Amino acid sequence: MTSLYAILIGLFLLTLAGAFAGMRLAEIPSVSRRILPFSGGLLVGIALFWILPEIAERDGWLGACAGLIAGFSLLFLIDRYLYPVCPTCSHTHHHEDCSRSLHGFAAPLLIASGLHSFFDGWSLAVSQQKGFEGLKVAFLVGIGVHKLPEGLALGALLIAALGTEWRAMLGAAASQAMMLAGGGVAMLLADRLAPQWTVAFLSVAAGAFVYLGYHAVDSEYQQRGFRTAWMPALTGAMGAAILRAVVSGV
Repeated sequence: MTSLYAILIGLFLLTLAGAFAGMRLAEIPSVSRRILPFSGGLLVGIALFWILPEIAERDGWLGACAGLIAGFSLLFLIDRYLYPVCPTCSHTHHHEDCSRSLHGFAAPLLIASGLHSFFDGWSLAVSQQKGFEGLKVAFLVGIGVHKLPEGLALGALLIAALGTEWRAMLGAAASQAMMLAGGGVAMLLADRLAPQWTVAFLSVAAGAFVYLGYHAVDSEYQQRGFRTAWMPALTGAMGAAILRAVVSGV
């Protein structure tokens, strides 16, 4: 449990560092934007080449794929009909306008980011349970690579919405602290979750990884074209496959 909290705190600090950098890079959007499609492709690759096969070994390919599709579909419906599931990474705001105050944007952004961070912490904690050793590194890498670009975008948006760095950093810290809360709640409930429910949840989380990764890449594609978005994304996906092969061979 101590190691889990150390990991969660490390990811929390990584996101805050990204948020601080995002504030500094708000006037240079091309810098932070270059990271987004690569991390999106890496996230998809981790889900498809790493998490999905591990779950299939325990629950069969039918159950693993069903969970992944369920997770993808759930986020698709929420994102389409309720509220953007990751507004910090894929949103309708243009960084080119960040010098203009985004009135009314901070509250919904922080609420959505907080919920997103809560389930990041929950997923990571569940994957650390005994019997799921093959998924520990996969979820750690998946969430970790997603946190840096999330922090960059969060910082750029909050500085525009709140106007001062200390308010933006306070807002970023509050939303990302929900990751610690999610991990803590998952650990408290760990003994009450049957193994089959844990497997089902992790397969749904893999589907969420695929949706978040694809959504981030598609957002960049819509704004900047195929080459700018999909070439880094494919590189990230292949990087995930290579990383999986390296870890498996160790």
